[in-house]
Amino acid sequence: MTKNNSLNVTDILKAYGILIAFVMVVIIMGILSPSFLRWANIFNVVRQSSIIGIMAVGVTFVILTGGIDLSVGSILSVAGMFAAGTLQNGGSAVLAVIVGLAVGIACGLFNGILVTLGRITPFVVTLGMMSIARGITLIYSNGYPISGFEPAFRFIGGGAILGMPFPIIVFIASVAIASFVLKYTRLGRYTYAIGGNEETVKLSGINTNFYKAAVYVISGAMAGVSALILTSRLNSAGPTAGLTYELDVIASVVIGGTSLNGGRGSVWGTLVGALLIAIINNGMNLLGISPYFQQLVKGIIIISAVLIDRLREQ
Repeated sequence: MTKNNSLNVTDILKAYGILIAFVMVVIIMGILSPSFLRWANIFNVVRQSSIIGIMAVGVTFVILTGGIDLSVGSILSVAGMFAAGTLQNGGSAVLAVIVGLAVGIACGLFNGILVTLGRITPFVVTLGMMSIARGITLIYSNGYPISGFEPAFRFIGGGAILGMPFPIIVFIASVAIASFVLKYTRLGRYTYAIGGNEETVKLSGINTNFYKAAVYVISGAMAGVSALILTSRLNSAGPTAGLTYELDVIASVVIGGTSLNGGRGSVWGTLVGALLIAIINNGMNLLGISPYFQQLVKGIIIISAVLIDRLREQ
């Protein structure tokens, strides 16, 4: 009986551990800072989490294949800068959106080609892209921000539909669409399969290079979406935008239960992970904790998440 109970507790923690942790953090933050549970603050937390969360949805695909994408923060920066440049040069909001998404997709495709055809490890490729994208941003902008956009573009980050902020709608829609893709499409099935055992998938006659490249394209596209939201919300595109965002993105994915070894995880877990990161950031700000200590806490959270991931697989 004791053994069965132990097994049940273990299974519950594996299945719902992230939700339990989420509820506990919310309760603790609510006790420590009464203003935390105010509706306006909760709304603000979810809106803030959307930028990291949307990128995390794309990176979930990459990590499910056993890869990694360290370049999403820099891709966000370059995509936002080119979208802003389009507006500055007289382009419409629609054209700016297309340009921002196209830049994100192009960067993702570049990563995917080098990982598959170039046979370079994802860590090295995306680390290089992190520097390349940031460099292009600085060259294009000459180190200066671009600001002052038309109302149609500013709606992306600051508008609302039926009282719901547009960034939250995009975030929830991204999670729902990604969940459908992973569960019901060939791309989703092969994404999990490649992460589980790529050699077996190859022996089945499946073009693994195509599907591995596709997940990096998805990651780049999601970084482009986040770039549009952030640029619109700030009414400015800065050359340092997205700096260190990749840490929060990867933390969101891993905390959400996606294995760094690939083959296991979900975007719904990533959603909770992104919200958890945003709540911790918001809570520490409300408590007046120094930004220096906040960096320390983030590092501990990331290491703890990876450690828990390793223990789960034992």
